[in-house]
Amino acid sequence: MKEQALAPKYDHKAVEAGRYQEWLDEDVFKPSGDQKAKPYSIVIPPPNVTGKLHMGHAWDTTLQDIVIREKRMQGFDTLWLPGMDHAGIATQAKVEAKLRKEGISRYDLGRDKFVQKVWEWKDEFAKTIHSQWAKMGLSLDYSRERFTLDKGLNEAVRKVFVELYKQGLIYRGEYIVNWDPQARTALSDIEVIHEDDKGAFYHVKYPFADGSGYIEIATTRPETMMGDTAVAVHPGDKRYQDLVGKELILPLANRKIPIIEDAYVDPAFGTGAVKITPAHDPNDFQVGNRHDLKRINTMNEDGTMNENAGKYNGMDRFEARKAMVADLDKEGLLLKVEPIVHSVGHSERTGVQVEARLSTQWFVKMKPLADAAIKAQQEADKKVTFVPDRFEHTYLQWMENIHDWVISRQLWWGHQIPAWYNKQTGETYVGMEAPKDIENWQQDPDVLDTWFSSALWPFSTMGWPDTDSPDYKRYYPTDTLVTGYDIIPFWVARMIFQGLHFTGERPFKYTLIHGLMRDEQGRKMSKSLGNGIDPMDVIEKYGADALRWFLITGNKPGQDTRFSYKQVEAAWNFINKIWNISRFVMMNLGDLEKPQQPDPSTFDLSDKWLFAQLNETIKQVTDLSERFEFGEMGRTLYNFTWNVFADWYVEMSKEVLYGDDEKAKAAKRVNLAYALDQILRLLHPVMPFVTEKLWLALPHAGQSIVTASYPVANDAFENSAAVDAMDSIIALIRGVRSIRKDAGAPLKTKVDIIVKLTDPALKPIFEDNFDFIDRFVNSKAFTVGTDVAEPKMAGSTVITGATIFVPLNELVDLDEERAKLTKDAKKLQQEIDRIDKKLNNQGFLAKAPEAVVEEQRTKRSNFADQLNSTQQRLAQLQQA
Repeated sequence: MKEQALAPKYDHKAVEAGRYQEWLDEDVFKPSGDQKAKPYSIVIPPPNVTGKLHMGHAWDTTLQDIVIREKRMQGFDTLWLPGMDHAGIATQAKVEAKLRKEGISRYDLGRDKFVQKVWEWKDEFAKTIHSQWAKMGLSLDYSRERFTLDKGLNEAVRKVFVELYKQGLIYRGEYIVNWDPQARTALSDIEVIHEDDKGAFYHVKYPFADGSGYIEIATTRPETMMGDTAVAVHPGDKRYQDLVGKELILPLANRKIPIIEDAYVDPAFGTGAVKITPAHDPNDFQVGNRHDLKRINTMNEDGTMNENAGKYNGMDRFEARKAMVADLDKEGLLLKVEPIVHSVGHSERTGVQVEARLSTQWFVKMKPLADAAIKAQQEADKKVTFVPDRFEHTYLQWMENIHDWVISRQLWWGHQIPAWYNKQTGETYVGMEAPKDIENWQQDPDVLDTWFSSALWPFSTMGWPDTDSPDYKRYYPTDTLVTGYDIIPFWVARMIFQGLHFTGERPFKYTLIHGLMRDEQGRKMSKSLGNGIDPMDVIEKYGADALRWFLITGNKPGQDTRFSYKQVEAAWNFINKIWNISRFVMMNLGDLEKPQQPDPSTFDLSDKWLFAQLNETIKQVTDLSERFEFGEMGRTLYNFTWNVFADWYVEMSKEVLYGDDEKAKAAKRVNLAYALDQILRLLHPVMPFVTEKLWLALPHAGQSIVTASYPVANDAFENSAAVDAMDSIIALIRGVRSIRKDAGAPLKTKVDIIVKLTDPALKPIFEDNFDFIDRFVNSKAFTVGTDVAEPKMAGSTVITGATIFVPLNELVDLDEERAKLTKDAKKLQQEIDRIDKKLNNQGFLAKAPEAVVEEQRTKRSNFADQLNSTQQRLAQLQQA
């Protein structure tokens, strides 16, 4: 091999440039098609088409890429299917914002032209996402890429909607929903983020219609008062027993409303009387149903007040609140305003405060689907295994407390609901295709919640509803899903119950749950804090391999992790170490041009030790990877690569490589090349770019490390005796180095080393491998045995089976050391005398805080210990 095989310096940009396209051109990411191989499939969590990938998605995809690359190298017929999510609300909001800057709205364009604009947006940002996937090094099969609005997935979505409707599991009804006034659409419960906001309790008089007084009502939303249809009290509340049935005058509306009894009211909260607004509160909606109360919607889709709000018609909801409070005060009906901080729902997508609003929507009846999914967790062949298993509880808890899922969205971008209404009769038709006499029908303008199509992702992307599709038959159910714990109810749960209901099988066998990526202070990354980290910026500075290594190290499944540039830099340093040792190996391979298997009959002790350690590393890494313990896997690989191979084996190899035994040198070259080859294969799933570059520069067989076989343990390399022997040698070397360090003696100074054995078996080990030992300890004389004399003046350390001595006169100038120790002892005594003077001063003891006095006592004790040690060492030197 030539020295020029690798550049002298590791440059991540040069290493990664163009390599991803070469992999695509070589088709190494596509399934092998080997029908004898066991299939293994995963589906990428589809990013939405609203912009850049975030650090959480980088984490998802890195872990999935590690899994699929390892399985591919292990000979599985692997499929990693990529795709993107149309992200209805988020994408439409982005495009509408862009149009607003141009002075137009979606209504100016009309539905068809607006949707065309969104498709143009999607095509633009899909290119960005592809570029980012490439920079991450994701080994995706782009020939199977899917989009949640493509033709095949649209057919699957319609099929599911129609079937659930026929089964009575989809229905249309009027209900209180979470309403986003900016996006003008309904939201599901999990699309609402609750945040603490400043607000107030407005205490208002509701006068009796007969003029006999009033009831005090406290509300946080006075703007909804015009929709009140009753005031409720608890049936057992004695304060109001005589008032039930009486009528009140609704403030500002001059409308009569009754006082009713309902167990929903908490008599211990506030005044024990609450206003009931059935069109603007989910609990009030239920109360209204029980008492047949009228539903009065006072708000428009955009959050402005409507004609039912009287004189406040057309005002923004928050402006109406201010106006109503002012009018209540003017009319003497406002008792007080009590400031509070309370939890308020906000739209996950637009950030605006959500309204509870009466609306006609489409719903999925969840209980039958949830019950079936819960039951499946008790069946081994249907159970989804959560890693860590504690997240199964999160999943089950959500399923057990689930509400019906509102699936309609008042948007234009998305899967339009396959329901039509007859223009003459009002009849509803639901079907895969439009009615034949389409001119008499109007399709429902709403679209489906994005998660409705995403819930079908594992099987719809495989060709379902065509159950004879080759991919569906071979790769479904998929094997592994990786995602964050925050998305369990959004996506994981929905994929599970839809997969079970429509295919009869779990959509994936395992779901690996990781935590959230937080900033260095432990805060959640968010736009409002401005603390987000763009993974592309990290890649630009340190490379994809460094980012990927950081993402797996130092954490366990399910735990949050803090982003740290310091740790990313440490990852880069590790890669640089790999580069440097690889370059050293390649510079010393001589005429070795083809890969060769090591011959155990030629092994010296260091070879036996290395390959036994390699065996153990392969076993541990494979096992840890199977259990998704990637943090421990990384630690194991780091220890072997740096501590075993680089720090010890490569250094020991120099004795042979720089020697005169050509046969030994040839064997050592084979061993170095083979060990490095195995290291690169083990590291490849995490560090795809640098390992490919180095592997192709080594003697190798095959077009790419991507399809090279994954390492397996070799029984011929097992050698526990060699491991024990080398451990003893390393302990000896470290012991001598420790003595040198304590004495301040540099390695260039030759010293006598005396090893007194308690285990006679170590004698031949140390003597036979003296050349290796001497390389690391630089001895003038080396004496080893069970009966050697112990020197009187020596530094010493104990290891298993022996005590190591190095005479002090070999390490230091005794006269100089005595003078130094005498000076140190004098200085320490002065410090002790100074503290004693303080502690003997009654004035100091009386005035100083106890903590200060105790601190002085602690300092004195420490100085006394140091003085004692110094005097003992000085006494030893005085005898020398």
